[in-house]
Amino acid sequence: MRKPREQSRREFLNASALGFVALARGSKSLTWREQLQREEQLQREVPERGELHLDTELLYVGTYTDDGKSEGIYIVHMDRSSGELRLAGSASAGANPSFLAIHPNGRVLYAVNEGEKGTVSAFAIAGTGALTRLGVQSSEGAGPCYVSVDRGGGVVLVANYDGGSVALLPIQTDGSLAPAMSVVHHKGSGPIADRQSAPHAHCIVAEPDNHFALAADLGADRVFVYRLDLVGKSLHHIEGGDAVMRPGAGPRHIAFHPTLALVYVANELDSTVATLRFDKARGTLTMIDRRSTLPSGWKGENFPADIHISRSGRALYVSNRGHNSIAVFSAAATGALTLDQVVSTDGDWPRNFSLDPSGRWLLAANQKSNSIVVFSRDQRSGRLTPTRQRIELPSPVCLRFRAHAG
Repeated sequence: MRKPREQSRREFLNASALGFVALARGSKSLTWREQLQREEQLQREVPERGELHLDTELLYVGTYTDDGKSEGIYIVHMDRSSGELRLAGSASAGANPSFLAIHPNGRVLYAVNEGEKGTVSAFAIAGTGALTRLGVQSSEGAGPCYVSVDRGGGVVLVANYDGGSVALLPIQTDGSLAPAMSVVHHKGSGPIADRQSAPHAHCIVAEPDNHFALAADLGADRVFVYRLDLVGKSLHHIEGGDAVMRPGAGPRHIAFHPTLALVYVANELDSTVATLRFDKARGTLTMIDRRSTLPSGWKGENFPADIHISRSGRALYVSNRGHNSIAVFSAAATGALTLDQVVSTDGDWPRNFSLDPSGRWLLAANQKSNSIVVFSRDQRSGRLTPTRQRIELPSPVCLRFRAHAG
């Protein structure tokens, strides 16, 4: 149980929002056959609902709903050539569908429902992008804040922030979830009393070879390493494999280098990004370097959130909440980072962000100012340039392109 002085995740992240009307929703649990019939009907309705053209990317937006203004998960179309965003619909997805993941086959979306009794919802994705609920399962912990799918599409991994635990849920043949078969409770704490008096699992994701899963824990100042047993559907902690971070760092999200055995960690509480070496044979992490995500000389409250690396491995990005910016790092051939640019997101509290599948655009979700803004991206240097493209949605906190399935 959380100590009295410690803030819950929801207290810390509480934000205002702007309402929108739902244009499409799916809440009834359907069989797979019924879903296929529904998808055929939706396809017949495409001319009236807005056809997906070849130059359109499908984007899903997770939100917070506890102020009553958000409709749940929003469906947005992005024009590949201009970066223009257009609201296409929404889906009722239960309370606070704040973080999303898409199955590698691109046909199922998973959303955590962040609350005291955490759950994970599964939705079938129609050809039009519309969502139909397949079912819901307990996340086996309070405040689930992260969900991912393993590289082979066999299991879902969930991080329970308030519960201080991670869980593995098997994926069934229709894409729905079975009850959790493996739950691990973290141990540890950190020096920041109101944020680190107990473990707070903040993400869990399978590494590219799908043999291990790494979990960043903000409260324990540690990145835990688990062997991912896909046959037995379980997580096994690797003793001596964890990365012990600097006290008060608060590791939050991680990104894997596309070609090197490196892991980058966005640290929420000390505004840094850490570089770790990952020994894939032993399943161990070793600290290499740490860099600030803020421009030199800036003073103020800041909490890094999301982190992504380009497909080339030459540019890495971290969002700064407080400074309200995206930090752009250039990465050398060795993976060493240099802060190259810090660009304003023209909004408040940039939470999650995403590189589009082409690598031409970066989209940032400003949670407190209710907007998603688009940057053009130089694919050689990685540098960002603001555009006039943006869309207003209530409390956007997670962005997932369908083309980024998995």
